[in-house]
Amino acid sequence: MLAVTLGVGRAMLPGLVRDYVNRTLDRNLLYGGRIGDVGIQLWRGAYSIRDIHISKRTGDVPDPFFEASNVVFSIQWDALLHRRVVARVLMQEPQLNFVDSPEESQSGAGAPWLSMIRDLSPFTINRAEVQDGAIHFRSYQSQKPVDIYLSQVNGTIDDLGNINDQTQPLVTTVQATALAMGQARLDFKMALDPFSYRPTFHLAVRLLGLDVTGLNDLALTYGKFDFKQGWFDLVLEADSQEGQINGYVKPLFRNLKVFRLAQDVREDNPFQFFWQALVGGATTIFKNYQRDQFGTLIPFSGDASGTTTTDIPATIGNLLRNAFVRAYLPRLEPGQSGAEDLQFGPPEFMEALSTDDERQ
Repeated sequence: MLAVTLGVGRAMLPGLVRDYVNRTLDRNLLYGGRIGDVGIQLWRGAYSIRDIHISKRTGDVPDPFFEASNVVFSIQWDALLHRRVVARVLMQEPQLNFVDSPEESQSGAGAPWLSMIRDLSPFTINRAEVQDGAIHFRSYQSQKPVDIYLSQVNGTIDDLGNINDQTQPLVTTVQATALAMGQARLDFKMALDPFSYRPTFHLAVRLLGLDVTGLNDLALTYGKFDFKQGWFDLVLEADSQEGQINGYVKPLFRNLKVFRLAQDVREDNPFQFFWQALVGGATTIFKNYQRDQFGTLIPFSGDASGTTTTDIPATIGNLLRNAFVRAYLPRLEPGQSGAEDLQFGPPEFMEALSTDDERQ
């Protein structure tokens, strides 16, 4: 009789879990979800949700906000060595879609995503992993849709629960890699305090060797110009103490060509022609000729509530420094708090070709 009862309970369990997951997703007033099959693996303390789709309820946004082929919640077995029962979540082939359109935008803001994820796990989540993910920014502001994306996103978030009882505040580490527009490597590193009431973290991002012609749809939609050739590197570093954020972003363009008379003179719109010429002239005048690079370093500060300011005089001064004193390199700047813990390794061979003589 006991065996029959256990068998019936085991057979009913996936349906019960599926109903619970649907109820959890349906609590969101802005976004609605649907899922596929639910699998239970009691022998390893895990359950999986297949084919998750979360879409905005309002407006007519053509892309789901989030989807994944499989999401697995399981016990993190190595944490038992520290006498802690915590969970691990694995997202396989997840995709995020941020959308800007005249009718309805989609950013994910205003939804309790973290509490929903916590509610889907029976234990406190200590580790999260992403395998082969993608992040898209899509815009439908112009006749030709814009799709700027990261693919092959792989990353981990470790020690959200501080199971090792570390005394330093930035106990949680985040590491991720991706390909921007299918060809340029992006590295992301972050250390954060998961118990701070206001955001406390240090993060660093580096992008190397992006072919700027892949950004032409974006540049035409929002800047009314396009790129003829060039490479783009980006370095961003930010430090937050109790929600007070300070950092810099370093955009660098190499071998850049924005204006070509033979091509741009064929523009039907005279304003487009003269604007293209103006942008091209500015990038030529203020470029470093030795490195053939146009760029600057933009300091910023702000508050976690959303207020951000940039230092315009410093940005202009750094533009002139890059052009006439010494070119910036796509690496972290010395002196930033915590930078010694988040250094990037040297670029791989193909990246080194695109970044000329970078020294990291």
